[in-house]
Amino acid sequence: MTAAGISVTRRAPRRLADRLARPAFLACTVLAAATLVAVAGVLGVETVRFFGTVSPVRFFTEVDWTPFAEEPRFGVLPLLAATAQITAGAAFFAVPAGLMTAVYMEHYAGVRTERVLAGVTGLLAAVPTVVLGYFALTFVTPLLRALWPGTEAFNALSACLAVGLMILPTVIVFTRNALRSVPAALMETGLALGAGRGRVVARVMVPAAAPGIGAAVFLAMARAAGETMIVTLAAGNQAQLTWSPLEGLRTLTAYIAQSSLGDAPSGTVQYGAFFAVSAVLFAVTWGLHATGRFLMSRRSRGGLG
Repeated sequence: MTAAGISVTRRAPRRLADRLARPAFLACTVLAAATLVAVAGVLGVETVRFFGTVSPVRFFTEVDWTPFAEEPRFGVLPLLAATAQITAGAAFFAVPAGLMTAVYMEHYAGVRTERVLAGVTGLLAAVPTVVLGYFALTFVTPLLRALWPGTEAFNALSACLAVGLMILPTVIVFTRNALRSVPAALMETGLALGAGRGRVVARVMVPAAAPGIGAAVFLAMARAAGETMIVTLAAGNQAQLTWSPLEGLRTLTAYIAQSSLGDAPSGTVQYGAFFAVSAVLFAVTWGLHATGRFLMSRRSRGGLG
């Protein structure tokens, strides 16, 4: 066979693969979009049906959540406040630690140290959330109760620490990506002008990477808001409006996990409450993701403020 014949023979499978690639990718895209539409549609229909029975004003303003009581009350504020408390508390612990770790790995650590820390970060990201939940329940909570005897067996502070540990790898990885996007020439220029490395990092590199760091924070908070196992095991299941980190509470995800056990028959108002709470959680996580994506788009356009 001539060289030209061999070339044609090899080119035919490539052309067939190219022809099949486009419809395959299109089918995957359509499937993903259809899944999203289906989920949003079911949530929307069931939520509208629920609000046909329960007033939206009462749902978002009342402070009592007792859907299975003799006289049920559907005030979502305790669940929403608990979710906000866990999310903000986790970010309070994870963001400073993640930022400092990312800066150290990117601008101070040697090659070997950087590899070790990167491996530790990867291992931490691989820990199942149920393991972190049991860690919070069996180790963190007893430690907190030894420090503050009034701490309840299920409490928000333990959940915040465990969720903060869960989102720490997210903060580190995305913050490092943001720092890497800053031109190295800025560091070299600052050092050439006689400024110390720490001063250049604090005054130039971190501010230049601020949009990307902000995106890392919001994406990590979105993950914290949607966490289920840790808050169910560590924070408890008490739907109460409290800002004390030493007391138990119930988040949006904890109630969804409880409702998925099948205690509410289909068609009841309690069954509809499951979808209403899911819609609220969907809106919260979508808002955090959208904010993070907006900040990432600013970084990609070079909009550093």
